Amino acid sequence: MTSRTVVVLPGGQNGPTAPLLMFASDAAEQRGAAVLPVWWDDPGRPPTLTEQERGPWVLPQATKAVAGATGDVLLIGKSFGTYGSVLAAERGLPAVWLTPVLTSEWVVDGLRRSTAPFLLVGGTADPLWDSALARELTPYVFEKPGADHGMYVPGRLAASAAVLGEVATAVEDFLDQVVWR
Repeated sequence: MTSRTVVVLPGGQNGPTAPLLMFASDAAEQRGAAVLPVWWDDPGRPPTLTEQERGPWVLPQATKAVAGATGDVLLIGKSFGTYGSVLAAERGLPAVWLTPVLTSEWVVDGLRRSTAPFLLVGGTADPLWDSALARELTPYVFEKPGADHGMYVPGRLAASAAVLGEVATAVEDFLDQVVWR
């Protein structure tokens, strides 16, 4: 039985096995964590929710998943899953937030109230990313110039695949140097 669990909160249009989430989860799993993926109760619902409905819709599902976790818990969330930042703040949980919705008061409030360390990952071509705000919220930021909300960069796909590798390394470093040192 492991003493670490990573709870994976997916984005609004892909499940917890999307590439960014998969590599971040793999980094935790390689460090002895059990992976607890969350599949939204109604996967078609996220795109239909208003900004005011998103946090209250995510929070009970994230809370239920964390209740099933054992040992040291780490949250990993992508975009829509970053509405779980409020839970991280309430429970003092470290987190990796991939392409967080930094335009949402709910998400930013959760990040501001967090006492545990968290890594923010985003790209400068993502309209939901705010470089200055990210650096104000945490010293742990991985930012890719030109990357969009999916962390894709212009040009050939190999360049975007390389970004995925850079994100994986940033997550590994965060886990090794900050969370599980």
